[in-house]
Amino acid sequence: MDPQRILARLAAAALLLISSPAALAQAGGSAASSAPIPTVTVPNTRDPVDKSYRRMVRGMDRYERAHTLAPRSSLRFQVLPRLPGVKLDGVTLKVVGDNIAIPVEMAPDHSFILERNEQALRENAALVANRKTSSMTWRAMVRSIGVPDGMRRLGDLRLECLVGMEAGLVSNNAALFEWLTDLLADADKVCASPDGNYLQFADRPLFGVTLHAGGRTMALPFRALYAGGTQTKATLPYCDCQVLLDRSYYAPVWDSSWPDDTLLSFEYMDEAATAMPPGIASKEAARAALGEPAAALRFDSGYEVWQYQYPPAAPLPKGKDGRPQMAELVLLFDSAGVGLQYRRREP
Repeated sequence: MDPQRILARLAAAALLLISSPAALAQAGGSAASSAPIPTVTVPNTRDPVDKSYRRMVRGMDRYERAHTLAPRSSLRFQVLPRLPGVKLDGVTLKVVGDNIAIPVEMAPDHSFILERNEQALRENAALVANRKTSSMTWRAMVRSIGVPDGMRRLGDLRLECLVGMEAGLVSNNAALFEWLTDLLADADKVCASPDGNYLQFADRPLFGVTLHAGGRTMALPFRALYAGGTQTKATLPYCDCQVLLDRSYYAPVWDSSWPDDTLLSFEYMDEAATAMPPGIASKEAARAALGEPAAALRFDSGYEVWQYQYPPAAPLPKGKDGRPQMAELVLLFDSAGVGLQYRRREP
C-alpha cells in the first residue's frame, strides 16, 4: 500500500490510542488515579515484525484456493534486503513456538518452502531469522513453468499479491503497522483495486516494463515504477522498497482486461545504452532544451531518471481523475549526468 496513506492512518490510530487513556481517566475522576495498576509479566519477546506462522499458512491456503490463476505454478517465499548495507548470505530461518523450533532450509536465492506443522499452528509460532527481521522484507514467489527467461506472467503476479497480503508479508517499520495489518490490508481489496499498490520487485534496477498479450502491448507508465515516484526521504523508511526502490513496480494485477497469460518484459538501467534524442545527451542539455522535468529521481546507484510530460499525438478524453491524459518522455542518466537511454510512451 501507499506509505503516505498508511502514515496518515497510523497517525490517526496513534492519536486515538494516546487520547483514549486520558479520556478514560477524565471520565473516572479521582477514582481512576487511585485504582491499582495491573501488571503483566511477559516471559520473552519477539521482534514485532517476525512473521506469523499462522498467517503464512493462511497465505499457503490462499494459494491453493486461487491456484487457477497459475495452474502450472509452484509457491515459495523469499526474503529481500530492506535496509542499506544488508547482506542476505548467511541468513537462517526457523519456526519458533513455545515448545517447538523447526529449521527452514534456505535456497541460494534466499527463497524457501514452509512446511505445515500442527504444533506450530497451535502454539502460534513465528518465523524468526538470525538477524533483525526488520532489516529484510518478504514476498511470495509464484513461478509457472514455460514462462520465457527474463519475463514474468501476470497470473503469477496476481497470485503473489493474494498470497503476500494474506500471509502478512509486507513489512513496515511503523510500530503500529502489524497491529493494523488486518484493518488496512484486505487481500481481495488490495489486489483487485488500482489503488491497492502492492509492490513487485525485479531482479535488477528497472528502466521500463512492457505488457504483452496476443497482439496487444503496453508500456507501464512512470507512475507504475519506483513505488509511484512519490517517495521522499521522510516516507521511504516506511516503505519496504527502501533499498529496492529502483527495482520496484506496480503490475496491473487488478486490470481484468489483461489475461492471466499476459507476459511482462523488462528493460534494465544497466543494459546497453541507446542513442539519446538530439540535443539532450546530458542533464544540462536536457534542462536547457526541455526545462525542468515533471519528476526526477536519483537512486543510491547514481542512476537518475527524469520524466517529461507532453500532449499525446491523438486527442484523448480526460482520465478518471479529471486530468488530461499525457504522453511521457523518460530519460536515464548515469552518475556523471550523461544520457544513457530514453523511452517515449503514448497513453
